[in-house]
Amino acid sequence: MKPLILASQSPRRKQLLEWACIPFTVLVSDVEESFPPTMPQDEVPLYLASKKARAVQAICSPDAIILAADTIVLLQDTILGKPVHREEAISMLLSLSGVTHQVITGVILAKGDRAVTFSQTTSVTFHSLNLDQIEYYVDHYKPYDKAGGYAIQEWIGVVGIRSIEGDFYNVMGLPVSSVIHHLHQFQ
Repeated sequence: MKPLILASQSPRRKQLLEWACIPFTVLVSDVEESFPPTMPQDEVPLYLASKKARAVQAICSPDAIILAADTIVLLQDTILGKPVHREEAISMLLSLSGVTHQVITGVILAKGDRAVTFSQTTSVTFHSLNLDQIEYYVDHYKPYDKAGGYAIQEWIGVVGIRSIEGDFYNVMGLPVSSVIHHLHQFQ
């Protein structure tokens, strides 16, 4: 498999590609993670991933294969971003307690003027969580760089998630098996 450029600072995406033994380098360009307010929520991750890919394509070789992704947590009609502070993280987790939400990752693979784009959705259901559990998680794991204020591979996922429907690794930030499937189109 040809090496690719990961257009992401996410340590989880980096870890997932390493686990899959995919050779890559990391190259990021500052992109404001904003989107049009009228955009349908399920289109936001792919829109943001495309912005990241274009920014990195502008500063690297046209022969490079770029992988960019963005993940959102969608609770009914609300996108839960990355919490800014403790109270916001606690509030997000309280809103996720006992209910099902969707984790959507938009992915773009691009080389020159050729691109493959796709989105993956995973439904996640939390058990009812009490405030002590939520505060413990937030205070010990500081989930301020995670959409929805949690990481499935951390303590809260181990003790708090009742079920998932879909790709587990998508919830971590990258549907790796789908990425590998689509990467073969560039080989």
